[in-house]
Amino acid sequence: MTAWEFEGVELVNCNCSYGCPCQFNALPTHGFCEAMGAIRIDRGRHGDVVLDGLSFGFVFHWPGPIHEGGGVCQAAVDERATPAQREALLRIMSGQDTDPFATVFAVFASTVATMHEPLFTRIDFAVDVDARRGRIVVGDLFEVEGQPIRNPITQAEHRVRIELPHGFEYEIAEIGSGASRSQGKLPLTLNDSYAQFARLHLSGKGPVRHRAVH
Repeated sequence: MTAWEFEGVELVNCNCSYGCPCQFNALPTHGFCEAMGAIRIDRGRHGDVVLDGLSFGFVFHWPGPIHEGGGVCQAAVDERATPAQREALLRIMSGQDTDPFATVFAVFASTVATMHEPLFTRIDFAVDVDARRGRIVVGDLFEVEGQPIRNPITQAEHRVRIELPHGFEYEIAEIGSGASRSQGKLPLTLNDSYAQFARLHLSGKGPVRHRAVH
């Protein structure tokens, strides 16, 4: 198994309510799951292959709760990646070179029944985690917009975070409102639903913890 590790930023929008039941071991808001988003690697390696500055994205659909499987996935990889970097990113994204269920990639891979051929395309990624704002455009495949949740009476920005000390993706995520649209093999439209903005530090062994766990 090739060792890997990266630090980066993600923005993901799913079809659930702002709380996202998945984060609380509950069933999805509408009985099924749809999501799309992307991750930018600021610093990272897969073996000797440097991954700094590269991004990758994904569109998912599950007919029911994620853990019941039957998922469909379309992945996209930064067109700037070399052949070696493409292979490294695809191995990470598909849960290879990862301890069983140690990361979100490995968990999701175990629930996907149909994996479409990956696309290699331009990925424009602009995300501010603390401001809860971002925009991602992944070629002609999809785009995501994220913004703060707003108080329905005053329209003031509402800030809420989810902390998962034992999670397999992030330690803390800022929660916002997302809207996204995908085309191609998985055409989806999401509006005013859960969006998470997070800093990630992951490896093949799982998340690298920076906060004390009590």
